[in-house]
Amino acid sequence: MPTILTTGMDLAAFWSALAPLLFVLLQGGAYWLLARRWVGESRMPVGLARVFWALKWLNLVVLIGGLVGIVAWWPSSWPAAALVAFTWAFGVVEYLNYFVVRLSYPARTWLPGVRRGRTPRLIKDLREAVHR
Repeated sequence: MPTILTTGMDLAAFWSALAPLLFVLLQGGAYWLLARRWVGESRMPVGLARVFWALKWLNLVVLIGGLVGIVAWWPSSWPAAALVAFTWAFGVVEYLNYFVVRLSYPARTWLPGVRRGRTPRLIKDLREAVHR
């Protein structure tokens, strides 16, 4: 079975892309697990809102750091470069989906939903927690 990531630099570039994606996805999963306690019933606890507000900005640092790693260890082949670029871009999209603009909608209504430019639930919860 052929492998796409053939060199140590390829692997370093891939991990530079994958680490930010995993960081954002873990936050999103943690948010939704915790949000089951308050969505529709109360507000996000203020202390937790502060943590997620800090993570919002830390994510940008992690994504930029990942990009620096990708450039520093640029993959040796175009398939590896495509995999690394796609992985990092997926992390950016997930960050945008959780912290900037809602991007997740059913397939049939995806484009109209995105065009509405709705605020993600996490950001709504952060704002409500701060304005108690």
